[in-house]
Amino acid sequence: MIYSLLFGLAVSCFVFLYVRFPYFTQDFLFALRTFSVGVLLARFGRGTPCYTILDRFSDAARSHPEKPFIVFEGEVFSYRDADRISNRVANALRERKLVHAGQVVALFHGNAPQYVCTWLALAKLGCTVALLNTNLRSRSLLHCCDCCCATTLITDADLAPAVAEILPSLRKRGVSALLLFGGCETDGVVNLSAAVRCASEEAPPLSLRCDVSIQSPALYIYTSGTTGLPKAAVISHQKLWLMTFLQRMTGVNSRDVLYICLPLYHSAGFLAGLTGAIERGITVVLRRKFSVSEFWNDCREHEVTVIQYIGEVMRYLCNAPKSERERDHRVRLALGIGIRADTWEDFLRRFGNVCICECYGATEGNIGFINYTGKTGSIGRVTAIHKMLTPYAFIRFNPETEEPLRDSNGLCVEVSPGETGLLVAKINKIAPFSGYAKNPAQTEKKKLRNVFKRGDVYFNTGDLILADRDGFLYFQDRVGDTFRWKGENVATTEVSEVLLMLDSVEAANVYGVRVSGHEGRIGMAALKLRDGKEFDRSATYTHLKKLLPAYARPHFIRIQDKLDVTGTFKQVKGQLVQEGFDPNIIGSDLFFLNESKQTFVPMTKEMYSSIMNGLIRL
Repeated sequence: MIYSLLFGLAVSCFVFLYVRFPYFTQDFLFALRTFSVGVLLARFGRGTPCYTILDRFSDAARSHPEKPFIVFEGEVFSYRDADRISNRVANALRERKLVHAGQVVALFHGNAPQYVCTWLALAKLGCTVALLNTNLRSRSLLHCCDCCCATTLITDADLAPAVAEILPSLRKRGVSALLLFGGCETDGVVNLSAAVRCASEEAPPLSLRCDVSIQSPALYIYTSGTTGLPKAAVISHQKLWLMTFLQRMTGVNSRDVLYICLPLYHSAGFLAGLTGAIERGITVVLRRKFSVSEFWNDCREHEVTVIQYIGEVMRYLCNAPKSERERDHRVRLALGIGIRADTWEDFLRRFGNVCICECYGATEGNIGFINYTGKTGSIGRVTAIHKMLTPYAFIRFNPETEEPLRDSNGLCVEVSPGETGLLVAKINKIAPFSGYAKNPAQTEKKKLRNVFKRGDVYFNTGDLILADRDGFLYFQDRVGDTFRWKGENVATTEVSEVLLMLDSVEAANVYGVRVSGHEGRIGMAALKLRDGKEFDRSATYTHLKKLLPAYARPHFIRIQDKLDVTGTFKQVKGQLVQEGFDPNIIGSDLFFLNESKQTFVPMTKEMYSSIMNGLIRL
């Protein structure tokens, strides 16, 4: 009878906990994973040199050398293959004294196994690697080499012509341009492919990395900033490990096969994807770039079990023509960021029982969330252990001044549950903010001081988040002068500066506007022309194509007699954003970027309707 009472009491307690705290089990298991990751990170960080992701790769190459590491365009590279190739690259560079420990090397290279092997080689030489966006050209590319103090730029044959454009400027700065694989006839780019083929496969001495600590910079990953040109976010080995552990936190195991179609110069593809796969010791199926038509074919052919996404990837897949085989796959988990709730539901209806794990975080940020419950539309949950390790809050924000609202004591005010607030996270030892290379002004700008008490310092994410009464978090919007399109951050100041180079443009106000059925915001610009000048549609198209990557080019341009500014001469965007590109509302001249005609064409009501109905692709 006593046992029956105890059993009944236990069942009653379980039922009470389930009813009162329905996510208790998931919260508890996630807390355990968080604790285990913290223990690992503390262990890896002890001493100098610390235990790095390169050491984890070397251990994997020893423990399962024949296991496929990278599958790429019909070729399979085992962990041993990648280890040996990276050793040859490292020795070729070292023997010619082109690279030495402590240097910063810029990697300007498309997705390929050679990209991975080059990074491994540079890590073995004790270098910090700057991952350059392959869409960069001209002054933006040169700027990215400058701001990280790169002494060497390594590229591939496809991108060598873009490097050739800035070679004279690189030479003035003492920066050498190298190509390590394949053929290249570009003058000034040194081809070392023959030297790499003949180099020793012995591992470089460990002494080259003897000074590497957990706080040492491992990478520079670029993020668009409000000042115009990209900023080099400093990724320490601690930060690298924290982002690498995403796969461990979400249950990826050694039997999984990961599909990466995102660019490796992004933190999503490189950290959450590649280095996460190394930590788990799994196989990566790598593509040069995302392809709607080949996505599920690749997954079936290589028995992929885990995929990565950004919101646009999922939307493209859902918008693709239906197929009888679209549920014929082994994908069980999707990791990513930026999926809309309606796309989420559509994806599950079409492609079957895939666990979608939506995450939140910024490359340079000190705070992140994981939706480990599968709650549709949510980016994660408020948990006690998370707030204890990384204190964060959602504070009231004034969208007009773009500053936090403060009380009579000059301190910030938290929003109530169910209200949208600006996410800020306390900067401490567990959650540091390393800032941006050679950019103290922008580093300081991301810090918010005197938040809840005098002297405290928080990282300002610039993101507006809603925390509901059940503790679930929902991304609402991004503040400031940066918007996201096609998975890329676009800095409005950079686009404005490019537009102002045109002789006809006196002032430019750039902003992002929403388009039905698309993730993020697409670029639009309001222009004031100089007296007596006209808008040259073809010349503007050619100018933008030459100086800006495709995702950053404004697709809509409206001409105005004047541009509204505030009392402090800050451009007013709110009304412009609200009006969007609707010719039914906008009475002034309005133009649309037509790629097929390679010019801007007048925007019509019929064209607007076609765009909103998805008949015109953006």
